[in-house]
Amino acid sequence: MSTLFVLNGPNLNLLGTREPAVYGHHTLADVEALCAAACAKAGFALRFHQSNHEGALLDWLHEAGRLHQQGELAGVVLNAGAYTHTSIALHDAIKGTGVPLIELHISNVFAREAFRHHSTISSVARAVVCGFGVQGYVLAIEGLARL
Repeated sequence: MSTLFVLNGPNLNLLGTREPAVYGHHTLADVEALCAAACAKAGFALRFHQSNHEGALLDWLHEAGRLHQQGELAGVVLNAGAYTHTSIALHDAIKGTGVPLIELHISNVFAREAFRHHSTISSVARAVVCGFGVQGYVLAIEGLARL
């Protein structure tokens, strides 16, 4: 069985309490349960992580790249949070590992502040899912299953 990583960046541990009008009332544990169900349906084993630290996300991307090269990993769903708009390091890790990656946003970033309209990782992602709430995770997993 191939593995799929779902990686979550800064402040996503606050889901359910942080700006519920924007992000909804689902918690990160709820998101993990959605992802587990979607992965089971698609035939993937799930590795689900969240960190407020950029370096942890980089380490998981590097691991994902190694596992992908060994044929053990299908891909990555990445909700990089605010690092989406600032992290050249995440861009370089995605590009350098060559791992198939879907960039994910719970909210429609293009309907929000202008600084959220730019992504440093979109150009190295296979696809971008945004604005579907936490159901976007399910859509991203289904998309990776079809690649």
